Amino acid sequence: MEYAHILPGIFQSRPNRFLAEVEINGIKELCHVKNTGRCLELLVPGAGVYVQKSERTDRKTAYDLIAVKKKELLINVDSQVPNGVVEEWLLKEKLLENITLLKREVRFGDSRFDLYAEYGDNQKAFLEVKGVTLENDTIARFPDAPTQRGLKHIMELCECRKEGYEAYLIFVIQMKGVSKLQPNWDTHKAFGDALRAADKAGVHILAYDCLVTPDTIVLDKPVEVDLGQE
Repeated sequence: MEYAHILPGIFQSRPNRFLAEVEINGIKELCHVKNTGRCLELLVPGAGVYVQKSERTDRKTAYDLIAVKKKELLINVDSQVPNGVVEEWLLKEKLLENITLLKREVRFGDSRFDLYAEYGDNQKAFLEVKGVTLENDTIARFPDAPTQRGLKHIMELCECRKEGYEAYLIFVIQMKGVSKLQPNWDTHKAFGDALRAADKAGVHILAYDCLVTPDTIVLDKPVEVDLGQE
């Protein structure tokens, strides 16, 4: 995935979960934050960031916050991009052989999953994608805040398996430099418990890191998923 019109900036503050104050070319600007997670370890005053200037003139904010520097790491914080990153990757790689149909936002039960695929010899799969921006000591963790919606998705993926579909939960770690992904047990233990149950039910739980630059993000290498509780 590629962004246009990217500019560097310096993060100043976050008045609410949708807005950030960023210094761009010496001027303080309000930017839209495309990530409603806490991001407390990333959005600290003085952090280097990258923003995208919008081509629309009818917006309240002229910029979107795209990526944040955390020491030597560059982390993409755009929560709207992982679905497209996975879709792009699926059409190039061989996770699902001979894809004949790939659609976004397909309903199953009470949930609408990020992707639905038909492939191979009449095989069908639902895929849910989760973007990950939380990292500590090379370990990526999800979620960074309790997520009832995420719990619901896991339970519905288990129902997909019961109905004969393949089911995938793909964690897109929006950075390089991580050694493994773990549930964030301290923040939402129920999510970790649900992941373990889904794993036993046959849901494929996968994680991949990303190659990130200020204006691109591409899915890269598989990362170990560790479901053991600390």
